[in-house]
Amino acid sequence: MPGQDANTAALPSAGAPERDLSACIEGAAGIVELNRPRALNALTSAMRADIAAAFTAWARDPQVYAALIVSGTERAFCAGGDVREMVACGRRDLDAACRLLAAEYALNWQLDCFCKPTVALMDGVAMGSGVGITLFGTHRVAGERYRFAMPECGIGLFPDDGVGWVLARLPDAIGMYLALTGRSIGRADAWRLGLVTHCVPAAAFGDIRRAVADADPVDPVLDERHEEPGAGELDAVRETIARCFGAGSVEGVVAALEAEQGTGRSWAEGALRDLGRASPTSLKVTFRHMREAAGLDLAATLAQNYRLACRFMAGHDFYEGVRAALVDRDQAPKWRPERLADVSAAVVEGYFAPLEGEELQLASRGEMQAVR
Repeated sequence: MPGQDANTAALPSAGAPERDLSACIEGAAGIVELNRPRALNALTSAMRADIAAAFTAWARDPQVYAALIVSGTERAFCAGGDVREMVACGRRDLDAACRLLAAEYALNWQLDCFCKPTVALMDGVAMGSGVGITLFGTHRVAGERYRFAMPECGIGLFPDDGVGWVLARLPDAIGMYLALTGRSIGRADAWRLGLVTHCVPAAAFGDIRRAVADADPVDPVLDERHEEPGAGELDAVRETIARCFGAGSVEGVVAALEAEQGTGRSWAEGALRDLGRASPTSLKVTFRHMREAAGLDLAATLAQNYRLACRFMAGHDFYEGVRAALVDRDQAPKWRPERLADVSAAVVEGYFAPLEGEELQLASRGEMQAVR
């Protein structure tokens, strides 16, 4: 049985090395536990494959009422994807790197199509791919230390994993702000924006896990533990965000921030510094992607993600961004080009043009849910 395979695979033999991820069944709950603390649970291609296999099995398994995604370490929920792995693969074999990207985005689509409750219990940072494996679940639970961020522009990439589809629909240009600056927000803002569904003390996560394993209905289990998260960080600058990040181009955003005066001036200067550290190409591609994602469905957004990501893998800035941030750690990337003004409309258009090879092919939602 597929469910038995997933359950058995999560039980290492005596003396076996600890796994980066376990997938097992506890009572009525399928449990994915991320357990790569040294890398803050950064997702490798193997970890994604294990998640996909587990959710495929659990969709067919009548024993599984709901799925949970949890962290086995208090250090973080998930700091994103393993970009070192992607850099190494891209340098060695670009086609293989694109295949890994296709599998990553297919997993995002699979999680969105999963027809049972999915509960992510998140305390600490949830960034990049960590957002991608949780944002499309039915229930997203934030502990006290939860921080949401999509910082890809800072490493020469763009917010992928379909997250742009959600960010593009946030009010007051907040999605554009988060996408371009890569800034993080806490659970109060995330809850008000719908990025998380519940705010629950992390100390109660074990109780939630046991209740779902007992097949207790998910909504009351979470609703009775939800707590008011207090004031958000964005409240004081929401009008400024709307005014500046609602501009019609990246250059327009920069000009609006530069023109900001009064109480918003200090905040605007900080946002300008964040933009100034990002890849100019990433900023312009991300801006257009966010504008287009507002009119796409999730499947089409993921298809565009694949097209863009393959182009970034074939370029310069992603490799340079990872070098500066994670390898040499000099925090001094040499972007090509270095200035926004030198990223022409033709360059941006090239990222969005159809691929010469095969585009991302995703099964329909009906086909995905028919696996039951």
